[in-house]
Amino acid sequence: MPIAEATAFRELVRVDGQDKIAYNFHPGQERARRSRARFVAMLAGTQSGKTCFDPVWLAEQIKAFGGGDYLVVTANYDLFKLKLLPEFLSTFEGGIVDGRPYQVNIGRYWAGERIIELAEDLLPGKFWATKQDSPMWGRIILRSAEAEAGLESATAKAAVCDEADHPDFKRTAWEAIQRRLSLSQGRCLFSTSLYHWGWLKTDIYDRWMAGAPDIEVIQFDSIENPNFSRAEYERAQLVLPRWKFNLFYRGRYEKPAGLIYDSFDEATCKIARFPIPQTWPVYVGHDFGTANPAAMFYAQDPATGYFYAFHEYLPGSKSTAEHVAEFKRITEGRNVIKRAGGSHQEQGWRNDFTAHGWPIQEPKEHMRRVDLQIQQVYALHKLNKVFIFDDLHRYLEEKSSFSYKLDDYYNPTDQIENEAHFHLMASERYILSDFTPETVATPDEVPIRYDM
Repeated sequence: MPIAEATAFRELVRVDGQDKIAYNFHPGQERARRSRARFVAMLAGTQSGKTCFDPVWLAEQIKAFGGGDYLVVTANYDLFKLKLLPEFLSTFEGGIVDGRPYQVNIGRYWAGERIIELAEDLLPGKFWATKQDSPMWGRIILRSAEAEAGLESATAKAAVCDEADHPDFKRTAWEAIQRRLSLSQGRCLFSTSLYHWGWLKTDIYDRWMAGAPDIEVIQFDSIENPNFSRAEYERAQLVLPRWKFNLFYRGRYEKPAGLIYDSFDEATCKIARFPIPQTWPVYVGHDFGTANPAAMFYAQDPATGYFYAFHEYLPGSKSTAEHVAEFKRITEGRNVIKRAGGSHQEQGWRNDFTAHGWPIQEPKEHMRRVDLQIQQVYALHKLNKVFIFDDLHRYLEEKSSFSYKLDDYYNPTDQIENEAHFHLMASERYILSDFTPETVATPDEVPIRYDM
């Protein structure tokens, strides 16, 4: 990592005998370096000095925890090859600073395995391996979140999640990383620009806002980096919508244009789990598919008419009989009033589940259009009649990122972005569109944009 990019003097490695690399961290990087939280999230503007900070942070973890495996994951292969790998090689192998070559020699890259072998105790040149599969004192395993299988092969002492808010960095990759850290209860650094409202917001940022003691979020603008042009920062502020500027140049979450359920009041309607009374009626919405079937389970308070989402179901591939057995387990002892799901063309799926003892109805005829189903759910949210248990992470992730595509001027179009990926949103609207709110929003308040 070049000296000019990095803040307080840090003796990490030696260069040319007695010379030392000095890291001059700016205040945002310094706050992240000083954090002792298990999960440190550096949410910052573009070009603010995030990826260049990653290897320095990890080097400190290696010094603290010794030999073993460490995991570094970025969103996709292009980011790995063009951005992440060069930063790690310059910190652990060497590079050029101000036209002057230097050698660090505490890491050695094995390209075939995409690992950086670590020298014993980070002493220059003290490597164990004679080939890439030989025993090593320590390894940095470099991976792309797109290749999730590669995240399942190590027990890691610490991890770095680079560009973790990128759409290519899926929740399943984060879940795999957590499993790799679980044995050592290892620390994790998230360093990312903000792209959308996804799992990073619901699992990390929202939990930090709620007071989670093991999480610290550090946010700073692009101009925290003294090398970032203030004129460029101000130009972007003038030409971009406020929400986009806040996401990309300030590291601040703001509801993006095109968000379909902007009527969902998270502060009011995301609540802590409580025991649902057995007497409350239950309604279940289903979305079909061999690989990605889904279901949402709602209980209704008879006294208020409010709905409480108490279970989300995204199991992956199973037989119909296995699905039905699980549905019956979830609703055991409860009065299931109705199950609805699927489009008009999916009667075969409904027949299959009915034959296995779980009858599913088609949504009402006048509610078969997606836009009308969305309208009903939108109105229920606007009236705060649907409450979501805060441990339904995948539902909350879908809710906060379910959006219309934007045109070149950041205006919403009539097409849903990646609609086929939002199985829980489909499950929800299939069942909740059965209910008409006591007070329905006027047409200009409801975003009817999609027609089938």
